Amino acid sequence: MAPALPTPVPRHRSRWTPELVVDTGGLACVLGYLALACYSRGSLGVPSLGPFFALIGWVALPWLAVFALLGKHPDDVPVGRLIVWAVALRACGLFGVPLFEDDYFRYLWDGYRFAETGTPYGWTPAASFADENVPAAFQRVLDQVNHPDVPTIYGPTTQFVFLLGYLVAPASLWPVQLILLTIDILLIRLLTILAAPRFVLLYAWCPLVIKEIAFTAHPDGLGAFLLVAAVLLRRREHMRAAAVCLALAVGAKVFALLLVPFVLARAGPRAWAAFACALALMYLPFAIQGGTDLTALALFAATWEFNSALFGLLSQWLPAAETKWLLGTVLVAMGAAYWLRFSRRDAGQIPRGDWIFGCFLVAAPVINPWYAIWLLPFAAVFPSCWAWTASLALLLSYVTGSNLGVFDLEPFAHPHGLRPLEFGLIFAAVGVDVWRRRSTA
Repeated sequence: MAPALPTPVPRHRSRWTPELVVDTGGLACVLGYLALACYSRGSLGVPSLGPFFALIGWVALPWLAVFALLGKHPDDVPVGRLIVWAVALRACGLFGVPLFEDDYFRYLWDGYRFAETGTPYGWTPAASFADENVPAAFQRVLDQVNHPDVPTIYGPTTQFVFLLGYLVAPASLWPVQLILLTIDILLIRLLTILAAPRFVLLYAWCPLVIKEIAFTAHPDGLGAFLLVAAVLLRRREHMRAAAVCLALAVGAKVFALLLVPFVLARAGPRAWAAFACALALMYLPFAIQGGTDLTALALFAATWEFNSALFGLLSQWLPAAETKWLLGTVLVAMGAAYWLRFSRRDAGQIPRGDWIFGCFLVAAPVINPWYAIWLLPFAAVFPSCWAWTASLALLLSYVTGSNLGVFDLEPFAHPHGLRPLEFGLIFAAVGVDVWRRRSTA
């Protein structure tokens, strides 16, 4: 008779299943964003930085905790739940009002001008100050438009979003918010095809993305969605559709031009012709009517400076024009070297959009927090520490003279030490990535 086998001791199973982790973290984040929405409405247009950063900390902690806990079950991430909570987080923005931002008045005004005249270009808001035909609701919008003496800087693709928002509810921001957050959800869906679910969560629940798209209605998510769609179409060898998506992305913001040579590398002349034709068809009707966004873009590139990194550092010793030429030359050389290496690979490879946009931003004269939206989808595909550190660190750029209420600082100036802290955190995270890569190797 064979000896009896010992009775196996049942292994303790944690109650913290991936579903429960996602639901608990999602609920904590929803409560935080609802609190942010209530605070934005209760601040009477003069929000304080302290409560804002406290609430950002509230939503950032469960975001990072869920990401860390899901590392124990990377193959069991409930993607459906993750997206449902991502929708709920963005819906909270519909109950709030933009914090520390007034760009949305320009969106509302552009939508009105587009509907009334057939084009939002070729006319400055200041030229309408004395126009008695402007409805009272848009007179109030017009009074809040920043830089009213400058034509609109927003591209044709975004202008159609503003027009649609006007047609749904004139002088109201919520239609534009709803359109943009819907597009952002579609971007998350595309990321589930390209990236591991756990890293999709980093984008789907990212505080910067939710604040800048759902709460503030910055249209950069539209351009990022079109770029990711172009990458996916290119991988599936739909060349001309990818080219059209690229043209629409450039029409959203010229940043997208940086990725065009990589997505269309070895794509053939027909794809390049489709890109050129789609871009021309977008711009030509507006150019015929008297203007495009290129006028304001040229002025912006020549004169604006805000929250810059290398540009702000080098311009302490060099004139601004020479600094731009120097940094531009370095960027072109680096981009060309990467393109030569990339173009020899398999055509289905995804370009390192996180590197491309990251290098561009670190050299740019202006780094607004919402510019990071262009690189974060690629940071979900190519996980790194620096990109997600940047998504939080760039929010420090809201610490300006006007938001602090400090009169001995220029309205858009930062206190001494803020930029070294902001970019120091990012470069420290780059060091962590380099160390981890070498350790793995």
